[in-house]
Amino acid sequence: MGHRGTRQAEEHAGAGAGTAACCPYYHQAIELIGKRWTGAIVGVLLNGSSADQGAGLRFCEIAQAVPELSDRLLSERMKELEARGVVERTVHSGPPVRVEYRLTEMGRELEPALTQLRGWARRWLGEERDAAAPAPSSSLAGAATR
Repeated sequence: MGHRGTRQAEEHAGAGAGTAACCPYYHQAIELIGKRWTGAIVGVLLNGSSADQGAGLRFCEIAQAVPELSDRLLSERMKELEARGVVERTVHSGPPVRVEYRLTEMGRELEPALTQLRGWARRWLGEERDAAAPAPSSSLAGAATR
């Protein structure tokens, strides 16, 4: 039996032995939202839609809200989110033609999870964490510069 067959057999044997298997839906969700810049984009759309439920955001507004994100990558992420049903794209006939993006019901339902994640990040990754971390002792700091 090859490596792949061995792993499948181990996974199958371990499934009933009390091991915690990763839920495939959880994994898909983390891979989707955890993809570089996707969380920031969804966060911008959540914040932008809260001001006016009917209005979406234009591409340039999303790009301005996430300044380090390139237009190429923003376009790619928007297409992915649209394909997965998280974002809807609406074209308004012009002149000029206007394209807006807004979260679907699926996308809006991410708000509680992302709010919790934002709170966690501020607590554990933000300034509060930096302020709570002990300052390096002078002897260690001096040793590092020698």
